[in-house]
Amino acid sequence: MAEKYLLLNGNKFYYDEIAAYSFRNSIPLNGYETKTLEFCNQWLNGVQEFPMHTSGSTGLPKPISLTRSQLEASARRTIKLLQLKAGNCAFICLNTDFIAGMMMLVRGFMADLQMTIVAPISNPLTLVSREERIDFASFVPLQLHTILHDTPEALPQLNRMKGILVGGAPVNPAQQRELQRVEAPIYLTYGMTETASHIAVRRINGPKATDYYEVLDNIKIGIDKRGCLTIQGDITNQELLFTNDIVELLTPTHFRWIGRADNTINTGGVKVQVEKVEVAVAEALSENEQPPRFFVAAQPDEVLGEKIVLIMEGKQHTEAAEEALFAKLQHALKKFELPKQIFYSASFSETATGKLSRPNTLRKLGLQAD
Repeated sequence: MAEKYLLLNGNKFYYDEIAAYSFRNSIPLNGYETKTLEFCNQWLNGVQEFPMHTSGSTGLPKPISLTRSQLEASARRTIKLLQLKAGNCAFICLNTDFIAGMMMLVRGFMADLQMTIVAPISNPLTLVSREERIDFASFVPLQLHTILHDTPEALPQLNRMKGILVGGAPVNPAQQRELQRVEAPIYLTYGMTETASHIAVRRINGPKATDYYEVLDNIKIGIDKRGCLTIQGDITNQELLFTNDIVELLTPTHFRWIGRADNTINTGGVKVQVEKVEVAVAEALSENEQPPRFFVAAQPDEVLGEKIVLIMEGKQHTEAAEEALFAKLQHALKKFELPKQIFYSASFSETATGKLSRPNTLRKLGLQAD
């Protein structure tokens, strides 16, 4: 066991000293490094249950508990999907205090991967050498965009990977076009903390790209009366999990994601899915050199009941720029789907995992968040 080790922010930690926590006084650690190594210590010592919190991107985070067997079941599927082998290098640049980063550690331990762990910054590949071999990585969309935009010389390093996972936030049309430059397979993931990370993936680059998700082995899916996805399998301890995600069920193992049930706006008696409007806005803004972050929300309206509004990050656009944006939207959306007003926020509120917090951003602007 002594020969096995991981790299954390450039420091080498052997598995036996992690299990014994014998390095504590010899290497100064920051808070992130401490939490990462504490999880590794628990894993190596056979801990069977892990308390966690949901992400809180659409509401308040809630505490849950996941068992070791749930984490192992999830990890085995990703290892099989990407055909990871002992000795392959996993690049871990997501916050290990949350499920996406934590599962990278679990996959590393279970597949006997060489783990290189760095701080979860916007361009994590700046923290390693261009010559370093990386076989497997997981990013949020912002990280991939920053890597390709700011460090194009890192493209060969991405191309050499067996597979890349991307999740935690939607990939807009402009980002998806940008990702076609990458030769390694990129999989958009579908999952949540409650399912120990992803239960389905969608290839989003190359000739094998699809617009639907494929469910991983031995996970049962269905839809409830609302048209929302249900999930059952070893990752849910065989309990039926009800989601708030409206889907189109194509086959017993394939589905197309439509949007969240709590993202449906009833405006003038017509139901509009927020995600459809956001795709149109993303496409309309894609020609901007630096497209701003944005989201679509509902606000009370005396006539319509609810009106659709657009929330954009950054400085207020000129009247001409707003008119140009609406002109583009009119080609993609029906009249009742068009935003009725634009609000601007200097900066969006975020969750602890770096996801956009829509409720807190709305409250900051003095708007209704429920």
